[in-house]
Amino acid sequence: MKTFTLEEAQSLLPVLESLLKRAIEGRQAAEAVEANLTDLSRRIYLSGGMRVDGASVAKQRAEIGGHLQRVRESLAEIDAIGVQVKDIEGGLLDFPCRVDDQVVLLCWRMGESTIEHWHTIDSGFQGRQPVDERFRRRSASGGRLN
Repeated sequence: MKTFTLEEAQSLLPVLESLLKRAIEGRQAAEAVEANLTDLSRRIYLSGGMRVDGASVAKQRAEIGGHLQRVRESLAEIDAIGVQVKDIEGGLLDFPCRVDDQVVLLCWRMGESTIEHWHTIDSGFQGRQPVDERFRRRSASGGRLN
């Protein structure tokens, strides 16, 4: 598993935020098209049947597929960097980090300007704690803190 220093994780935020926004927008766009198709199905059912433009429906289904592909690609890029996506809609990312011979997770949520929290692997978001000097010293020295 790749680990990051606080400084390394912080430097990746602009790229990761862009990828995360792309995934969120793709998911929202797919959901909007799906809602349109669901509404069409509801109208067909309520009216007892109606004439439907099959080509238009097929195009919308393909559009959903394109949006979902964009989501998958964005998430795959984040994963390839070594960062964990914990919640797409909430924009929650975790960065594995080694501190005191233990792997913990630096925790960032979209909208936060910097990474200011961390938690153990087991405690999750509810166990977030403020980043302390152990993380900053490690970043400044460029090495592992023992």
